[in-house]
Amino acid sequence: MEAQAQGLLETEPLQGRDDDAVASADYASMLSEEEKEELKAELVQLEDEITTLRQVLSAKERHLVEIKQKLGMNLMNELKQNFSRSWHDMQTTTAYKKTHETLSHAGQKATAAFSNVGTAISKKFGDMRNSPTFKSFEERVETTVTSLKVFFRRRSYEEAKEE
Repeated sequence: MEAQAQGLLETEPLQGRDDDAVASADYASMLSEEEKEELKAELVQLEDEITTLRQVLSAKERHLVEIKQKLGMNLMNELKQNFSRSWHDMQTTTAYKKTHETLSHAGQKATAAFSNVGTAISKKFGDMRNSPTFKSFEERVETTVTSLKVFFRRRSYEEAKEE
């Protein structure tokens, strides 16, 4: 008995052969004229109710838009609020907090590393500037600059004399 009852209560949709049987069944011939008229009346009533519900929904949506406009709410403001709320929600997650801490720690280490590199480069330049080779090069450049200054001064003096 339970097996028969279970067969009557199946929740699976019709499939395969059952679809074909339903499609080829002629229910209209099984109904009396009175039943057909009742179903037609019910169909008209359902269609009218659906139309009414659509009209009510449309009116409520228009009213919603009017209220939002009166409150100064527009699509852009709603998007901003949704974005802000989502951003706040994301920032409060454990995963975000852990990632933020990790990246912050990595940033501090990178800053320290760059600082150390900068210090090392400055020290190297200082050492190089104090080396005998650099001092010798610096003296030669100074001598050359002095010689060029003297040369150009003499030349402009001679040109002024000729005029």
